[in-house]
Amino acid sequence: MRILVTGAAGFIGSHFVRNLLANSYAGWQNARVTALDKLTYAGNRDNLPASHPRLEFVRGDICDPGLLRDLLPGHDAVVHFAAESHVDRSLEGAGEFFRTNVLGTQTLLDAVLACGVERVVHVSTDEVYGSIAQGSWTEDHPLLPNTPYAASKACSDLVARTYWRTHGVNLSLTRCSNNYGPYQHPEKLIPLFVTNLLEGRKVPLYGDGRNMREWLHVDDHCRGIHLVLDKGRVGEIYNIGGGNERTNRAITEHLLELTGCGAEMIHHVADRKAHDLRYSIDESKIRDELGYVPLTGFEEGLAATVAWYRDHPDWWKTAKYGADHADR
Repeated sequence: MRILVTGAAGFIGSHFVRNLLANSYAGWQNARVTALDKLTYAGNRDNLPASHPRLEFVRGDICDPGLLRDLLPGHDAVVHFAAESHVDRSLEGAGEFFRTNVLGTQTLLDAVLACGVERVVHVSTDEVYGSIAQGSWTEDHPLLPNTPYAASKACSDLVARTYWRTHGVNLSLTRCSNNYGPYQHPEKLIPLFVTNLLEGRKVPLYGDGRNMREWLHVDDHCRGIHLVLDKGRVGEIYNIGGGNERTNRAITEHLLELTGCGAEMIHHVADRKAHDLRYSIDESKIRDELGYVPLTGFEEGLAATVAWYRDHPDWWKTAKYGADHADR
């Protein structure tokens, strides 16, 4: 078996690749992996094994049709992680988000169609649903994105759906809740706050901190993606969640405790534009159909994540400040 993973040097993609190479997924043992990544600021070659015999790393852009059509023949499946994913950056400049997330998905699926790849999983986010005051989103909830990032992912989801509906591509789609775990870039809430606290710097908490998210360990997310890759129905959408709803304030207080810091390390900053109040997904479909169960308890997972950042300062300082971080 041979699988192409796009965005393979990023946080979630690299975790999926490492698990594939470790033969963690039934039915994909000893699979050969092609890891495609543009290596923007959020992609890190060090997230992947340097010279694994079953890994081929290709630096490239999913918006490059020639590259994709040269690369895809002989692959049995594609798992599509590649995306611009940071909301704050999308508020400052949306163009690259729509280029990568929408045009990139269309270019990739054109190549999949041309090369006859048998299976595709398109990885998306719960942010496409918008914000929900009560209850949880099922997969048929209307898409009501509120930021350029979320809108670009919603557009990419619709593009993916058309390649199934119009061209018969064997494609399934996943939407996950907020991920956390090792190797996450320090622009995101948990690693930003952890690394700031490890440096003795205050953490910037938006507004009053009452915005609520559902948290999912990256390992549970990747196991869910594998289940969809292996057993998901064609044309279907599967929510993947962790069932752990926490306010940003509660997350912050937990991180203060884990790093031995006090409340004086919280710096309240102006709320960001279009800041969704609450996310919550109903994951009963993937549980009932595919037997998905998240295995990582939130308390355990968060403590292990903080410990990983404490033990890997060179990795996060390079991600946060660049290769020349010796004076920090």
